[in-house]
Amino acid sequence: MTASKRPAPAVRGGRPSSEPDPVRVSFRRFAGVRTRVLEVGPPVAEAEAPKRSRRRAIEKPRAPRLVLLHGYCDSADTWRPVLAELAAAGIAAVAVDLPGFGDAQPLRPGPMLPQLDAFAAAVVREQAVLGPVVLAGNSLGGTLSLRAAQNPRLPLAGVVSIAAPGFVDSWLVRTVARNPLPLRLYSALPLPVPGFLVRAVAEQVVPRLLYADAGTADAGQVARFTTLFPDYRATTSRLEQARQLVAELADAYQLDRVQTPLLVVACGKDKLVSSAAGRRLHTLVPHSRLLVREDWGHCPQLDDPAEIAELLSFFAAGAVRTGDAKLPARVTGPAAEDTAAG
Repeated sequence: MTASKRPAPAVRGGRPSSEPDPVRVSFRRFAGVRTRVLEVGPPVAEAEAPKRSRRRAIEKPRAPRLVLLHGYCDSADTWRPVLAELAAAGIAAVAVDLPGFGDAQPLRPGPMLPQLDAFAAAVVREQAVLGPVVLAGNSLGGTLSLRAAQNPRLPLAGVVSIAAPGFVDSWLVRTVARNPLPLRLYSALPLPVPGFLVRAVAEQVVPRLLYADAGTADAGQVARFTTLFPDYRATTSRLEQARQLVAELADAYQLDRVQTPLLVVACGKDKLVSSAAGRRLHTLVPHSRLLVREDWGHCPQLDDPAEIAELLSFFAAGAVRTGDAKLPARVTGPAAEDTAAG
């Protein structure tokens, strides 16, 4: 008689569910904004070591630290699967809720990007006490990463921009900025749309916009996004905020000031920011490297967290070691295009 096999334990974030969650959660303030921080690797508290110990540590080569920024109407939770992969690889990283999203305090009235810039800079400076910082962002986070790279006073070893908007025209820009009529009509409906209907529509739309293949969307991630649109009033507010943000993107970049190593990631199945935007960014920053993945959607950290974690790890190690990041060989297959400037 042969012994029956036990079923494999459920896997969460690339590890058996019986193992403890490697992601630590805390609340801290950056640029006066209280926010939630997801973290793997050595804690920031180590920065409080005595000066003599810190001096000795600085003399030794230090491992890079990743700072991960999410996109519009997202939160640090979008990076949880990647953080789990980085933890398993021994890579230190933090993901934060940007002001106005997740569990962070709201944005103040007025321009949004300067507030987000100050917040991101404060996170970078905190992490730089412990090691060289590589800043990576998706969508709006990609914009903030590029804007941080324009600041020569920030201690950045490298930057990764994933699906950053604002470089070529897209249906999103046309709908939100140039043709605000759908927003006005939605806001002017005689009766507010019932909350259950708003959420039902969001459940159908979110997977199609964020994933390369809506059929592979994680139900937990979709539910998390859906909670951002609980009712008519919240949805209207988010749409108006998006219109303001798109308007600010018109003069968001001064790319001639970017000197740090830069990896541009463009996604072939991105329904919000086309891969042409990444190609355009690559041409505007001659020393950058370009990776086009035809099988990724707008949020590749959700499509393929293991591959994104490996990509970030290799880039960060290369940026710190040589000042010119190298891409891992695994992503240069038929579904990827890796282009070096020159």
